[in-house]
Amino acid sequence: MAIPLSYVARSLAARRLTTALTAGGMALVVYVFATVLMLSAGLEQTLVATGHDDNVVVIRRSSQTEVQSGIARSQADVVEALPQIALDAEGRPLVSKEPVVLINLPKRSTGKPANVVIRGVTEAGLTLRPQVHLTKGRMFRPGTSEVIAGRSIADGFQGAGLGETLRFASRDWTVVGVFDASHTAFDSEIWGDAEQMLQAFRRNGYSSMLFRLDDPSHFDEVKQAIETDPRLTLEAKREKRFYAEQSEALSKFISILGTSISIIFSIGAVIGAAITMYASVASRTGEIGTLRALGFSRKAVLTAFLLEALLLGLLGGLVGLAAASVMQALSISTTNFQTFAEIAFSFTLTPRIVLASLIFSLGMGFVGGFLPAARAARMKIVDALRAA
Repeated sequence: MAIPLSYVARSLAARRLTTALTAGGMALVVYVFATVLMLSAGLEQTLVATGHDDNVVVIRRSSQTEVQSGIARSQADVVEALPQIALDAEGRPLVSKEPVVLINLPKRSTGKPANVVIRGVTEAGLTLRPQVHLTKGRMFRPGTSEVIAGRSIADGFQGAGLGETLRFASRDWTVVGVFDASHTAFDSEIWGDAEQMLQAFRRNGYSSMLFRLDDPSHFDEVKQAIETDPRLTLEAKREKRFYAEQSEALSKFISILGTSISIIFSIGAVIGAAITMYASVASRTGEIGTLRALGFSRKAVLTAFLLEALLLGLLGGLVGLAAASVMQALSISTTNFQTFAEIAFSFTLTPRIVLASLIFSLGMGFVGGFLPAARAARMKIVDALRAA
């Protein structure tokens, strides 16, 4: 015969203060655990969403980032001539040959400098990135010292707002537009005319190439053609995969650090839950004896007290998740360890994080409640009734 769940719930309600304090400690741990996972998920989502499956990024072999890469003009011409590249309405290959450079700009909030990506793009480069659209001002004019800034850069860095002037590469650049890239990595970049960027930074070649396949299934064929051509020292990656790799180092660091902190905090929460449950057992000795006298088995008593601890963990998990969900309204920026450039991203709560957080909170409840529940189940009926 099982003890009703309503009895377990009433037992928690009867000790409101200790229940609230213990659940609050668990909620704090779950909050930290969930926000760390949300940070990692937000970073991954920002960079993965940057790419498209039918777009291909070409960089120098063994380069980790576009900034480290270099593609000679002759090599770019060979790649551009591949027959698997899609054509635009005028029959031109949908290829963008782009220089990518890091510069230092002071932040609006602190005045401290941070690395910002400067990208030279072409008309095809804009076509290949349909998620990018202007929200203020206009597009830069080719052949001029005009640039457009991503939303995060315009808001966060001095001189990057609409109508302001930036100084880099021994030249003044006027910000004529601000664009929104749908919360992708491009929001953290400044774009200008590719040829003007090459001249300003005195580059003879490009950093990367981006092109669209005429058929996504041709990727393996194109990859082999590029990577086996003796004239080239290049490698090709799907754009989505390329940007996913850019998040790996920082995402792994955030996950390891956050999980370690959460585990340390969870030890305190488990001890708190155990103390609460031990106190509950001690104060309800007579009640336990009565339950046993009424015919409830040791297993039923064990299950009831264990359910009580699990409900305590679940309550803490739900409160912690509710607090963590508020963080989705915030956007933060930090340096990406892979690219050494500033990148802005948001906290992202996913069903997987919700499930992991609830399992984590139930686990704390189970570990904290098992020994007190076992103690309650081992009590002898006569001893329990005499203690009452």
